[in-house]
Amino acid sequence: MFDYCIVGSGLFGSIFAYEASKRGKKCLVVEKRNHIGGNCYTKTQENINVHLYGAHIFRTSSKAIWDYVRQFADFNHFINSPLANYKGEIYNLPFNMNTFSKLWGISTPKEAQSIIESQKKICLRNSKR
Repeated sequence: MFDYCIVGSGLFGSIFAYEASKRGKKCLVVEKRNHIGGNCYTKTQENINVHLYGAHIFRTSSKAIWDYVRQFADFNHFINSPLANYKGEIYNLPFNMNTFSKLWGISTPKEAQSIIESQKKICLRNSKR
């Protein structure tokens, strides 16, 4: 007999089972994949960590949460800084004032807001055709 039946062994399911078990509860974890960790699963191939479901980026501003999750895995310092190549020019993503400055030759948020608003109006007009 189980106290909990947990479907999925991703972050929530696996941590819930862990914490419930520490409190003396019996847990059955049902997982359709052949591994635990859900989409955070990493497979090592030729000494390289391969993220089968995309990069695992864990964010929190809570020191308590950060300290808690670090008991389960080592974390690499990683900053996600995507770029876009549009017609041979490199732009920051997500869009910021550097992006708008390169695209439109402007330097203030007010100028960017004005251009964005005018483009939204054009899109609305075109969508009604």
